[in-house]
Amino acid sequence: MTEVTTTQVGQALPDFEMDTYLPTTGDFGRFKLADQKKNGRWTVLVFYPADFTFVCATEFAALAEQHQALDKAGCDVLTVSTDTKFVHLAWQKHEGELANVKYAMAADPTGKVSKLFGVYLADAGVALRGTFLISPEGKLASCEINQLNIGRNMEELTRKVTAFIHFSKLPEEACPAQWKKAGDKSLKPSAKMVGNVHQAMKG
Repeated sequence: MTEVTTTQVGQALPDFEMDTYLPTTGDFGRFKLADQKKNGRWTVLVFYPADFTFVCATEFAALAEQHQALDKAGCDVLTVSTDTKFVHLAWQKHEGELANVKYAMAADPTGKVSKLFGVYLADAGVALRGTFLISPEGKLASCEINQLNIGRNMEELTRKVTAFIHFSKLPEEACPAQWKKAGDKSLKPSAKMVGNVHQAMKG
């Protein structure tokens, strides 16, 4: 059984908070969506089933490789599971795949935030592999949810985050498939482009 969020892409999220473990300091902290809005930062939430599991460890290593690029783009990374912050600390200290993790690891032991985003599996007490991008205004910009056994491509996550941030500053333009970075071909929708996208992409 999955509890589904009522927040759609483009809508504002209610403020929420979670305790965190911070690998960079070896200490605990607190994440608040209200702080992100105040600081004008984008946020990506990476929900996963549980600490000390298998696919999750590989995702953490892949996300660590992308963390610097995401941070430089203006986006803070937050992984989330229903484990406590103490279990996060133990896992990061003992699992070699997490040796390079520097992003915050959030604890959602009650499942409250997982339910808000529609990834909570009530029967198992864990979260699906959900990835959510939140704008500095606190609006849900993107969501992706996978089954438990399929790991995510974190390079694609960086591409999408980069695209959202870039095109948020260019509301008159649209992002075509395969776009990777500023300077790549974009689209400027107009009546003249209807039926002529191929020519626009080649032009």
